[in-house]
Amino acid sequence: MPVYRSALLRFADDGCALYDEDGLLAIGPDAQGRQRVLAAGAWQALSPQYAHEPVTHLPGRILAPGFVDMHIHFPQTDVIGSPADGLLPWLENYTFPHESRFVESEYSGQVAQFFIEELLRNGVTTALAFSTSHPASVDALFTEAQRQQMRLITGKVLQDRHSPDGVRDDTEQSLIDTDALIQRWHGVDRLGYAITPRFAPTSTHEQLRGAGELAARYPDVWIQSHVAENRDEIRWARELFPAARSYLGVYDDFGLMRERAVYAHCIHFDDDDRALMRDTGAVAAVSPTSNLFLGSGFFDYAGADRVGFGYGLASDVGGGTSFSPFHTMLAAYYVGREGQTKQGLSLSPQRLWWQHTAGAAKALGLAGVVGNLQPGCEADFVVLNPEATPLLARKTRQARNLDELLFALIVLGDDRVVQETVISQAKYGSSA
Repeated sequence: MPVYRSALLRFADDGCALYDEDGLLAIGPDAQGRQRVLAAGAWQALSPQYAHEPVTHLPGRILAPGFVDMHIHFPQTDVIGSPADGLLPWLENYTFPHESRFVESEYSGQVAQFFIEELLRNGVTTALAFSTSHPASVDALFTEAQRQQMRLITGKVLQDRHSPDGVRDDTEQSLIDTDALIQRWHGVDRLGYAITPRFAPTSTHEQLRGAGELAARYPDVWIQSHVAENRDEIRWARELFPAARSYLGVYDDFGLMRERAVYAHCIHFDDDDRALMRDTGAVAAVSPTSNLFLGSGFFDYAGADRVGFGYGLASDVGGGTSFSPFHTMLAAYYVGREGQTKQGLSLSPQRLWWQHTAGAAKALGLAGVVGNLQPGCEADFVVLNPEATPLLARKTRQARNLDELLFALIVLGDDRVVQETVISQAKYGSSA
């Protein structure tokens, strides 16, 4: 039974951080053989019951939940950092041409291996990802995630119009392929399927209707798409779906708004949109580095909280500029400061961290499963080195409380902070 002694970070149900400077984390198998947290808390209180177990002592390190990325594009791994005037030109000039290569199983497999390794290297242990319109890309990503024991949700992109040759799919065949992939992969090991219209303008009414029918037939699968990211995109959606109340309303009209429905961006909303998210149980994947990079706008945290719908953080690679959760959390802080009221909204370090761990897991319907280190959670965690760089070491040594420590890591941290990522006792990182 693995027992760790180190500083320990986890979260209460209300999102507040729980921190033990000298903590204990005990892990063991459940009835299905999956490694779970058995105990987490202060070393002094818990250590007597584990006196006969070998202990891995990690002084100067912090054990924290593995990060949860709510929205990322696996086939855009090599599109990251491509210059563009905005979302639609970026899709046309970079994304669609590159995604056409994923028709090849060998190429898909090569990128999938790098993609999963890059997530793990950055401490991400659960992800909701887009594949491409090619079933081969879905098979490749699921196969690699299964090999690495990672919890991953993905799906074949649906896009049967307004897309170039090479990525545009056939309406009927796209739905047949989606059904087959759900039956092949959903619920296997730690894998889940997401019905994935790219965004409303690239799907016909028939394809969206079919996606809604699949969502009704398989209520435990996820749904993922994009909405209200860019004003040009919104105008386009309104032209194509004039009967819908709003861009978000398009998805509701086709039965794609429910629990386990995750919509990326959700920037240009009114209160009716926010209420629709709340009332249906759909959630937002907030993608601050992407929104800043493409000039799309700012997610309205205050509006989301006022009306009361769920959200969590996401990298949105390759529109997003980094796999690192630290970069994403820092960008979310900028968005909160600059994109709200004139006075700004200062998101606390604990709130930012929660949004990328337990809060994101809750938004995905996985509360108590991942994103935390409370008893019963799956044993996905990271070993963080708060002295990974000279400047970070200097700053964290001066931290007077948990908020100062977490904020220093958010502002100054990157992949170097993640010394090791642990999934079911499999270790990834510099000390593996």
